[in-house]
Amino acid sequence: MSYDNELYQQVILDHNRKPRNFHVIEDASHSCHGVNPLCGDDITVYLNVDEEKIDEVSFQGSGCAISKASTSLMTAFLKGKSVEEARQIKDEFHKMILGELDPEKEEHHLGKLTLFMGIREYPSRAKCASLAWHTLVGALDKKFEGISTE
Repeated sequence: MSYDNELYQQVILDHNRKPRNFHVIEDASHSCHGVNPLCGDDITVYLNVDEEKIDEVSFQGSGCAISKASTSLMTAFLKGKSVEEARQIKDEFHKMILGELDPEKEEHHLGKLTLFMGIREYPSRAKCASLAWHTLVGALDKKFEGISTE
């Protein structure tokens, strides 16, 4: 999939207005709170993990359009994936938004998440796009103190 700025903007707006999986999972097996003080993003990611597979993933909170859309797309993309796959996808996503992975030229597992590769043109927004992913890893690692992008 090649990068399309118009499609990127449409997806961001759609997921910001109607975020997917935007609810608390009662009795979640994993959760973590994450903040990006620079932008004001404040989310909690909830997971139900059974035998190293993500059965359910959701989030609750507030943030800028990029943060909310990234979190919404993350939750939709990771449902049904293994914990190992989720960690690999997080690493690839982070490298992509930092410009260290070119999904148009290198092998990856990002699928439609490549829409976010335009973020590398706006380094100040990388923390907005990556907060959900760092918070996901915090939940998987059971970091009860939470995650901050600072």
